[in-house]
Order: sequence, then C-alpha cells, then structure tokens
Amino acid sequence: MSTLAQMRLFQIASQALPIGGYSHSFGLEAAIESGLIQDEPSVQRWISDVLLFSMGSYELPALMDLGDAWIAGDLGALSRLNGEFLATRESTELRSATVQMGYSMNALLAVLPDLPASLIRTLQTMEEPSLPCVWSGAAAAWSIASSDSAAAYLWSWAENQVLVAIKAVPLGQSAGQRVLLNVSGRIARLAQQPPTGKADMRSNFAPGLALLSSEHETQYSRLFRS
Repeated sequence: MSTLAQMRLFQIASQALPIGGYSHSFGLEAAIESGLIQDEPSVQRWISDVLLFSMGSYELPALMDLGDAWIAGDLGALSRLNGEFLATRESTELRSATVQMGYSMNALLAVLPDLPASLIRTLQTMEEPSLPCVWSGAAAAWSIASSDSAAAYLWSWAENQVLVAIKAVPLGQSAGQRVLLNVSGRIARLAQQPPTGKADMRSNFAPGLALLSSEHETQYSRLFRS
C-alpha cells in the first residue's frame, strides 16, 4: 500500500470523520443500562464477543465481498450484497445506524476532490447504501488493500465501542486503551484471515446483541441513538 493510500485509510478510519459514528453505541449502551457491563473486564468481553459472533463472522466478509464487487465494477452484485447486509440488521436502530452513517459518508465523499465520478454516481443511484458499501467503495477507489481496509474498519468500530464505554460505564482512559490493546490482536488475525466459504455458511448469530438493541429503542434515558 502506498503512503498516500495509507493516509486515506487513516482518514476514513478516524473517529473525527464526520459521519455520525460518535452518536451510536450499536447496542452497547443498552448492555450498560441492563447491568451486563459494569467494568473493564465486561467491556472487554462485550467487544470480543461481538467481534467474534457478528463483526468478524459476518460484517467483515460482507465488507470484503462488497470491495470485490467495486473492483469488478459489478453493480448488480453491489446492490444485492448491500441489500443482504441491510437484511441482517436485527433491530430498527442497528439498521438505521448503518444507513445513516452510509448516507453521511456518501455525502462526504461527494465533496472530496480525488475520488472518481463513477463511484459517486453509483452511490447516488443506490437507495440505501450501507456503511460497509460506501466504505469499501472508497477503499477500492483509493487502492487500499482489502486486508488493510478490513483491519481499519474493525478498528474504527472497536474504538467507537471503547469511547462509548468511557462515557457511559464510565471507564477510565487507561482501561480503554488496555481493551483496545487486547482486541487489536484479534482484529489483525481476522483481517489477515477473514472467514471463507459460501455466503450461507457465514454467521451473524448474536441474539443478545439483537435483544439489547431492541430494548434500547424504548430505553427511558440514553446518550446514543443506537
């Protein structure tokens, strides 16, 4: 990967990217409210479990399939894969989060100067491009290797989860960095060796996450949108 591509990857993975990630907890706030998460070990367990049973086992291969479709210029596959990904979001909030962040990243890419017009046109024709769809399109346009894109995508999600925990548990800054340090090895392994095989062999079986996300929709007091 060139140094310029690496800089582009740092940019889209940054929590400073204005796509609204800071406003979502992706079910974590509900887990905190329920008492399931109270301290550093429980935060570590939550992130590791969601990484194992959802992010790594389904969202990551979906991201990489979308990247392959962008590279091949297969618009039919892009639409199908994006629709399949949206269908796996188990709650209204989880679906809304990826659509909202995809929309915001799409709008951002449209005003950046060095992306191909074909990428912007394709995204504008899609009804609800998800975050993985838009992310993978940017990565393909900037010649970012799929393994590097995958690692940055998972890292951005994990960093978001830690920031949510720091605000809402609350968790100390040092504890948050220990959690990130511990999870980074798993992220690296997943990015280098993503789940393979047929699409119907992949798993997004995380019922606890789905139930907590659904409960968050009616939670009395909350800081985050999901």
